[in-house]
Amino acid sequence: MARARIALALAAAFLLASCLLSPGRFVSTLDIRKDRSFTFTYVGEVIVNDPQFTDGKDTKDAKTAKPAPLTVEAIQRRKEVAEALSKEQGYRSVEYLGGDKFKVDYALSGTLDRSFVYPVNLDATAIIPWIVAEVRKDGSVRIKAPGFGDMKQGMPDAGTDKGTAGREGSFTLTTDANRVMQNNEDGAAAGPPARVVWKVTPTTSTTPTAVIRF
Repeated sequence: MARARIALALAAAFLLASCLLSPGRFVSTLDIRKDRSFTFTYVGEVIVNDPQFTDGKDTKDAKTAKPAPLTVEAIQRRKEVAEALSKEQGYRSVEYLGGDKFKVDYALSGTLDRSFVYPVNLDATAIIPWIVAEVRKDGSVRIKAPGFGDMKQGMPDAGTDKGTAGREGSFTLTTDANRVMQNNEDGAAAGPPARVVWKVTPTTSTTPTAVIRF
């Protein structure tokens, strides 16, 4: 039984590694404190944009140009992915909604003594992030969220209408550390903690970016 669960998790990991994932409707937050503690959350949809996820078959119906019905095998694979992810650290729940969509409730807390990336999608040697908190030796952290902005920065093959068509939500950064810069034109709400909110739509091209120093 244990071997079966391990095999299922590994199969799901390899399956996800071949996929391009993008946000759907979501709310995401990143809270960073001056003691280097942080909490990241993502609650909402995850959309699969890789035809390999449908057993390598064309996802369009040749006559109608509409999405082709999923095979029984493809649906089962999606359910297996949801089950495997729900067992991973940080995923409070994962639900397959049908079609190309999953519903995810993710939250992870820790200490920024090293860089943080979400999600990690290994395709050979590629890491494809939606958000990165890059810890630097000078005591600063650079936050970039290509998944909530110009997805071409992190996912060259996903920065298309298909990759962002269903994307709608917000990304909020809160911190009581020193803010060096942030690229939100509306600025930050006074704190502590200071609060910066980026609204994300299918056409958002500005990648949420900020630098804070401890």
